[in-house]
Amino acid sequence: MSSRNPLHNSCEAETVGSGWDARRLFEANSESIDEKSNEADRLSPTDHGPHGGVQRVSRYDVVSLFPDLFGPFLDLGVTRRAFASGQVAVHLHQLRDYADGRYRRVDDRPFGGGPGMVLMAEPLARAIEAIWQQRNGACPVILFSPEGVPLNQKLVSHWANSTGAILVCGRYEGLDQRFVDTYVTHCISLGDFVLSGGEIPAMALLDSIARLQEGVLGDQDSHIFDSFGASIDGLLDCPHFTRPQVWREQEVPAPLMSGNHSDIAAWRNNQRQSRTAVLRPDLLPQKKS
Repeated sequence: MSSRNPLHNSCEAETVGSGWDARRLFEANSESIDEKSNEADRLSPTDHGPHGGVQRVSRYDVVSLFPDLFGPFLDLGVTRRAFASGQVAVHLHQLRDYADGRYRRVDDRPFGGGPGMVLMAEPLARAIEAIWQQRNGACPVILFSPEGVPLNQKLVSHWANSTGAILVCGRYEGLDQRFVDTYVTHCISLGDFVLSGGEIPAMALLDSIARLQEGVLGDQDSHIFDSFGASIDGLLDCPHFTRPQVWREQEVPAPLMSGNHSDIAAWRNNQRQSRTAVLRPDLLPQKKS
């Protein structure tokens, strides 16, 4: 067994009190990711492909105690096209398959006492190394954790333009820190709240990656003008309306009914600016002091 992940760079163990600051370590080592993401954002639709989609094939191996949760997710909805075509190849791995004993135990009580159970390092390590063998080499290992960097569109763009990674779905009180220090290269968080496991964050990442693939969305321009996209300067998207023109005495804004493309574009841009300023001012460019 290897003692250290050859790709270990973003979650390298460092003592900070009794633990380590994954977010600071990730940001300190994420310059290359930012550069790749910015490059992807600058690509024109024809650079992405004839329909504006990403043409790279990505493989994502998911390590989970509940891989069956991914069945409906992979089979339903518009993003199923990316999974069915293999543009985003998802391989599911049952963690217990890498455990010993009749009961395939993967967890135990924490040293020092306390509530809950902790996932053991050895079954996780065996899973990672077996997957590396299947992939003919090491690849990034992502752990979904409160200590991770928040998932955003720039990060999604990076992973959508990558060859993939291993997604580790934690459970219970967490994972043995020694496994994290040895194998995990990237930590991602959905936000400042706690879930029962990493399966939902894994699905969120896979879904956001899948919809960027060529031919997945009915109208490829759909993702180009999404909220947070480079095409709209990282702002919130504008409001949208459909039939009927008048609903419960509320009318569709007049510019959208004018047929004047310049007026429509101007209205949408103004809406993006104003809504972002009110609802998410943190997304606006920071003025230099």
